[in-house]
Amino acid sequence: MASNPMYQFNVYRIGPEIKLGEVDLSFTNASLFMVFSSLAVLIIFNLGSKKNSLIPNKIQLLAELSYTFVSKMISDTAGSKAKPYFSFIFSLFMFVLFCNMFGMIPYAFTVTSHIIVTFVLAAFIFFGVTIIGFIKHGFGYLKLFVPSGVPVVLLPLIVVIEVISYLSRPVSLSVRLFANMMAGHTMMKVFGGFVISLGIVGGWLPLGFSVALTGLEILVAFLQAYVFAILTCIYLNDALNLHH
Repeated sequence: MASNPMYQFNVYRIGPEIKLGEVDLSFTNASLFMVFSSLAVLIIFNLGSKKNSLIPNKIQLLAELSYTFVSKMISDTAGSKAKPYFSFIFSLFMFVLFCNMFGMIPYAFTVTSHIIVTFVLAAFIFFGVTIIGFIKHGFGYLKLFVPSGVPVVLLPLIVVIEVISYLSRPVSLSVRLFANMMAGHTMMKVFGGFVISLGIVGGWLPLGFSVALTGLEILVAFLQAYVFAILTCIYLNDALNLHH
């Protein structure tokens, strides 16, 4: 089964079975790597902020660069009104990034390669942004579905398209992350299998592809965390500033 490239995505229980009615609450390998990712973020940024020196060490530099990067991303996409939501967006970005990066470790589990994980994150963002929009603007938030300058004849069609586009946000946000991570790791496993099956003589070419693919997948892991966070900022911008 280990030779099957899809085997790496199997979720299995760790420890005793825990059930609440028909709901399985057992601790799994997915849960374990989500805990690892959360702890890694907490440890790195706790160490990075504990001793602020004029000449920063590597951990402090990483923490400061991450803070600056996310702060600039929020300012550029959602403006100053989104500053109160910095903590959430920063935590979201770092959690997705570390989940992606942990998945690059051999024999580790890629949490974000499962649609249930990415969809729950995306759904939480969707409902949260929608609630913020109604709190800020009341029923005036529905103006988001009525773009200005649209001819009256086309208005019913445009409104339907806007509503469908809005409701599809959690689907597109979750599928983008899940599909990229799953496809990349599947390809890495396939080329790794070619290296083993072809042996020393014929395995050099797929080994070269594997090395290049690993480098590309590290880049994709960062880019997908960035895309996930910046789309959250864009959705938040719509809720706060009501551009229509």
